[in-house]
Amino acid sequence: MSKKKYTALFCAAVLAAGLTACGGSAAKYKDGTYEGKSQVYEGDEDGNGDGYGVATVTIKDNQVTDCQYLTYQTDGTLKDEDYGKKNGEIANADFYNKAQKAVLACAKYAAGYAETGDLSKVDAISGATISYNEFQEAVEDALNQAKE
Repeated sequence: MSKKKYTALFCAAVLAAGLTACGGSAAKYKDGTYEGKSQVYEGDEDGNGDGYGVATVTIKDNQVTDCQYLTYQTDGTLKDEDYGKKNGEIANADFYNKAQKAVLACAKYAAGYAETGDLSKVDAISGATISYNEFQEAVEDALNQAKE
């Protein structure tokens, strides 16, 4: 066998072995609904934006069929339409608008994941990256619980 053919055959074998090793089998998940939680984020001294996320992921036949995602303040209060207000009033419109953008992003993150079943296909939304990071952590926690 010529050196050129031997080299080509060797390269093909190495490539095939590499693809087989990298391919691996995808994770197997048990059917059910799993709740995952992110770590608590504590970003600034004012406590603005502090909190954690909780993702509820439903799996059927190794596929994600539903995902819900909510965020909470460190005291357990749900971040909802009142998040960013002080004593029920909008004291700082800029902060309130940013807070509400993050709240709305939560539903988009969950819907994107439920649709694709692939965290890497869920894009971060500008202005809501902390929520995005918490979302990824919470989903990973739920998936770890679902692994067979």
